Amino acid sequence: MVAQKLGFTLTEIKTELAPLPQNRAPNKQDWARISTQFRKRLNDRITALELLRDKLDGCIGCGCLSLENCHLYNPDDEAGKDGAGAQFL
Repeated sequence: MVAQKLGFTLTEIKTELAPLPQNRAPNKQDWARISTQFRKRLNDRITALELLRDKLDGCIGCGCLSLENCHLYNPDDEAGKDGAGAQFL
């Protein structure tokens, strides 16, 4: 399935397809609603991938053990506010 090749899990696909009518064949409007949701999720993934691509050079070898500056892999890092390295030992 195309959605799987784009990285969607079967559970995600099932959730997105759930609103399709059960008592009749889906029409163009039904598919347009579904494609709008897929499009939004694809755009979110594209944005995240572009951010990763554009900032990856700065990440390689940076050594930020607390991930204080790493908004790519740990955007909600609370420990990073206390400084780099092990803060809980």
